[in-house]
Amino acid sequence: MGSGVALFTLSLLLAAHHAHSAIGVNWGTLSFHKLRPSTVVDLLKANKITKVKLFDSNPDALRALMGTGIQVMISIPNELLSTFSSDLFVQQNLSRFMGKGGADIRYVAVGNEPFLTSYGGVYQNYVVPAMVNLQQSLVKANLASYVKLVVPCNADAYESNVPSQGTFRPELTQIMTQLVSFLNSNGSPFVVNIYPFLSLYQNSDFPQDFAFFEGSSHPVLDGPNVYYNAFDGNFDTLVSALAKLGYGQMPIVIGEIGWPTDGAVGANLTAARVFNQGLINHLLSNKGTPLRPGSPPMDVYLFGLLDEGAKSTLPGNFERHWGIFSFDGQAKYRLNLGLGNRGLKNAENVPYLPSRWCVAHPEKDMTQVTDHLRLACSQADCTTLNDGGSCSQLGEKDNISYAFNSYYQLQMQNEKSCDFDGLGMVTFLDPSVGDCRFLVGVTDKSSSAELMARWDIYHICIGLVVWALTRCYIL
Repeated sequence: MGSGVALFTLSLLLAAHHAHSAIGVNWGTLSFHKLRPSTVVDLLKANKITKVKLFDSNPDALRALMGTGIQVMISIPNELLSTFSSDLFVQQNLSRFMGKGGADIRYVAVGNEPFLTSYGGVYQNYVVPAMVNLQQSLVKANLASYVKLVVPCNADAYESNVPSQGTFRPELTQIMTQLVSFLNSNGSPFVVNIYPFLSLYQNSDFPQDFAFFEGSSHPVLDGPNVYYNAFDGNFDTLVSALAKLGYGQMPIVIGEIGWPTDGAVGANLTAARVFNQGLINHLLSNKGTPLRPGSPPMDVYLFGLLDEGAKSTLPGNFERHWGIFSFDGQAKYRLNLGLGNRGLKNAENVPYLPSRWCVAHPEKDMTQVTDHLRLACSQADCTTLNDGGSCSQLGEKDNISYAFNSYYQLQMQNEKSCDFDGLGMVTFLDPSVGDCRFLVGVTDKSSSAELMARWDIYHICIGLVVWALTRCYIL
């Protein structure tokens, strides 16, 4: 290892040791109702969040981040690892956005959890060659000393019964040796995604209190070390796995960690707040872990910033509810990020659609509603209606209304989308019940002013009728 790289790696280690973990967020965009990138960036700034991780290299997001000083990790999707041109990628996604007044891109994630067991090794042979090519392109573009290549790994890349015995999966030993050597040579950290929620969700025997940070009645004993939470145990298992390859001091970044608020038993606002606040307090205490005392991870990216209603529900309905903010940038619960704000600040100037909802017609027979429900929920997000969801306690008619409204908002409140063969109707009374929120969509179209103008005229026309009938329903 060259002296320059050694000094850089040493500086990373010193920074990790002496500084608090920096709290960032993952900005996912798989949403039916996307906020404008400028609105999201304003939300980041309002909450003093200075690090953000993207799952692609979306040019609109990068343009919005230019000049903000927010440090950015962009990503190359797994599907592109075998085909992308590294020179072209650097030119199109780094060089043209960086420079004075540009985006502060610090990392490129080469794939996302490419070694995941469920992928069956499809991507793993492309990772190191892609990194080697990209590194050469960064050198040519004079960016190699500033932009670091990383590979976010799922925690299933390593295994052990106790942290001190941690090793990478046998079939990954060779490739992990190559990867970690590459990371070390180029001054890059190891990025890992850790999800105690999934441990709890997938294993009914997993002690619930071990998933959080408030102590556990089921601590894990490992020689002289005692582990009171899943995060520390998982982290130190990785430390041990790295040590067995000769890199026990490698800096570690947590690429994803969080707790969902809906869509499963145990996924709720209270649990999410307790977990995320406990995590942040734990990191900012600088205690570290038994194998790295006083040295917490360099950076930690919460998953996620916003709910993503268009995500796949294959892992579970909770996949659409990881955000610390709802899809429209409104804080779901009180959370102190330790960044100077005592609580989260909501997004401002969100371009909502008009305050109207689609509900089941109260006077119609709903016996023929099944096909309509299937249509609505196959296209819109109805995951909160399932067991453990915030809307799972609704009555039959409210269930139908929720599905109808989700579809109606997805269709940008198109009048015909609330017909359902006469079973639906539009209302101006918010049908939300308790914690079950009937959403109003947002538009990222700058032409929304025209829509609102037309709506204002329409609203005036029906105003007298509404007043006369003392009801806010229209058919």
